[in-house]
Amino acid sequence: VQLQESGPGLVKPSETLSLTCTVSGGSITTNSVVWGWIRQPPGKEPEWMGAIDASGTTYYNPSLKSRTSISRDTSKNQFTLQLSSVAPRDTAVYYCATAPGIMSMTLGTVDDWGQGTQVTVSS
Repeated sequence: VQLQESGPGLVKPSETLSLTCTVSGGSITTNSVVWGWIRQPPGKEPEWMGAIDASGTTYYNPSLKSRTSISRDTSKNQFTLQLSSVAPRDTAVYYCATAPGIMSMTLGTVDDWGQGTQVTVSS
């Protein structure tokens, strides 16, 4: 499975960040597989943000839940992350990934990663 992130590299404070992950070599509707977003701020550990499963059920990191939304477009085999009210602390490399279940995803035990995309929050 190949995953590719796309979206703006620079976002202004208070705006909404939107990233899309395009999946090839696999289907986002495959049972027992989840598709998620993980970010890594500079000098910090990776942080799981949220995920969506084959049925469209979403899961979020409680620390980000109020600002995070994940959706999907099954016709395009894509899923999207939206993070609202961004601030400089949201500057990070953002990755999309797939895992064999939500527990694996939250623990960072993923099967495949995208190459990652740098997002900088700055005015």
